Amino acid sequence: MTVKKNGGSSPFNAGKLRNPGDQSVAKKELFFNNEQLQRIIAEFPTPFHLYDERGIRSNARLLNNAFQSLPGYREYYALKACPNPHIVNILKREGFGLDCSSYTELLFAEKMGFSGEDIMYTSNDTSAEEFTKASQLKAIINLDDITHIDLLLKTSGVPEIICFRYNPGEGKEGNSIIGKPIEAKFGMTRDQIFTAYERMQKMGVKRFGLHTMVASNVLDPSYIIETVRMLFDLALELEQRLGITLEFVNVGGGIGIPYSPEQNPMDVASLGREVKELHDKMLGQSDLRKLKVYSEFGRMITGPFGCLVTEVLHIKDTYKKFVGVDATMANLMRPALYGAYHHITVMGKEDQPCDMVYDVTGSLCENNDKFAINRSLPQVEIGDILVIHDTGAHGHAMGFNYNGKLRSAELLLCENGEIKLIRRAETPEDYFSTLDFDSVS
Repeated sequence: MTVKKNGGSSPFNAGKLRNPGDQSVAKKELFFNNEQLQRIIAEFPTPFHLYDERGIRSNARLLNNAFQSLPGYREYYALKACPNPHIVNILKREGFGLDCSSYTELLFAEKMGFSGEDIMYTSNDTSAEEFTKASQLKAIINLDDITHIDLLLKTSGVPEIICFRYNPGEGKEGNSIIGKPIEAKFGMTRDQIFTAYERMQKMGVKRFGLHTMVASNVLDPSYIIETVRMLFDLALELEQRLGITLEFVNVGGGIGIPYSPEQNPMDVASLGREVKELHDKMLGQSDLRKLKVYSEFGRMITGPFGCLVTEVLHIKDTYKKFVGVDATMANLMRPALYGAYHHITVMGKEDQPCDMVYDVTGSLCENNDKFAINRSLPQVEIGDILVIHDTGAHGHAMGFNYNGKLRSAELLLCENGEIKLIRRAETPEDYFSTLDFDSVS
C-alpha cells in the first residue's frame, strides 16, 4: 500500500476525512488487478463485497505473533465485524475465539463449532434468553451492567467464571465511533465494578476476568498501552482490596486501520513488545504475573482485506457533480453513520489525474446516502467500476433493507486464486419471506 505519514493530530484518526486536500495523488493498493476484476464481474453482478483470504490469514498471524510472548494471549474476533462462516473459519484455524453479543451470534458460534471459553459473550441490554444460551454453551459471560447479575443468577445460576465490563468515565477519552465513556451506554462505574466482584466472590465464583472498550479505530499505540495500564492497575487494586486474582484482562478492540492513504497502520509488533514490557513491570512480582491478556481486534484483522465493488449508473450535474452507483448505504453505511472516509479507486484510471470533484451516491431516498463528498477522482463515466476500499469489517455486516434494497453478495478470493461465492445476494423473495400478503383483505 502506498502510504504517507499519518495526517492530523488526533490520537484516533477514525477516518473522518470528508475532503482531504491531496487525494489527487494518493493511492491505495488492491489485492487484484483490473483484468481479474472484470472476470469476476462477468460472473457475479455488482454490487458485491470481495475479501482476500491471503491477506486475512497473514494479518491474523501477524497479530498472534505480535502478542505471543504474553501469558495465554488470545484474540476473540468480534463476530459483528464480518459474520460470514468462511471468514470465521479462516480465523478459527488461526486459533481465534469469537466475541459475541447477541442470541443469533451465539447460534452462529455454535454452528461453527465454538463452545466453552472459545466464546466471549459481552452482554448489552441482555435478555434472559441470551444469558441462558450463553450459559448452555459455557461461554465466558462479560456483564455490562451491575443489575444484570440478578438476571444471570435467575436464568443460569452461579457461573464458573465471570467477567465485568469497566467504563472509566472521565478517566479515559473516547472517540466519535463509541463516544465519550461518561456518555456511553456500555460498562460499569469504578464503584460498581468493586461491588460486582465482591458480590460474585461471596456467591462462590473463583474465576474472574476484566474487560473494557472505550474507543474504536485508534491508530495511536499509546492509547492501547494506556488502556492496558488502566486494566493492570485495576487488577492490582482488586487483588489488594478483595483478594481476587484475575485470570485475564480483555483490552477489547480499538486498533484501527488506515482508511486514508495518508495514514499508517499501527505497528502491532512494537505494540506487543510494549504490552509485554508493561506486563512484566507491573505484574511480574505479584500473583498476577500469569495474568492472561485477551483482545477483540475485529476491524484491524479483516477490515483492510475487503472492498465493495460497484458500477457507475449515472452522472448528474446540478449545483455540484454526482456519481450515482448501484451500491447504496445499505451496502456500506459507515460514511453516512460516522462521516467515515473510505478510499475509492476508479478501475482502469488509477494513473489518471484526479482533477474532478464528485459526491459519490447511492439511490436511497436519503440525502446522506453518500460514499464520498467532494471527492477528487479521475473523470468518471457511466459503466466505470468503482472499488470502495477497507470494507472487510463493519461493511456488509451493517447492511439493511430500507427502501427495499437487497443486501449484496460476498465473494472470497482464495489463496489458490479461486473466487468463491460465500454469501449469495438477497432476492426479492428473501425480502418478502417474512411478510404475509395472502391474509391481507
